[in-house]
Amino acid sequence: QVQLVESGGGLGQAGGSLRLSCAASGSIFNILSMGWHRQAPGKQREMVATINLSFSRDYSDSVKGRFTISRDNAKSTVYLQMNNLRPEDTAVYYCVAKQLLGTKLTNYWGQGTQVTVSS
Repeated sequence: QVQLVESGGGLGQAGGSLRLSCAASGSIFNILSMGWHRQAPGKQREMVATINLSFSRDYSDSVKGRFTISRDNAKSTVYLQMNNLRPEDTAVYYCVAKQLLGTKLTNYWGQGTQVTVSS
């Protein structure tokens, strides 16, 4: 089992910045990638950013150029630096870790952290 604990959410202003952190603990081996998804009220959960073992990054078009994902393997932590925030970034942000054990691929999710951006 992998446990994920997010922190850093809260209230931000349009044009401002927030930084999210996600610390992994437990059986944190063979984690292929970590990332962030978000879910706004009345909308489906969507991928925001991911980073894999080789530090290759992927971003949704809506955050590309504004958000940066990074990871610190020594601390088993992934970060999401969010700059130039927009009101449409308001959502619950979830950390996710993808683990491969043998042939079984499992996604672990954090509890979510609320990000609210005021205009």
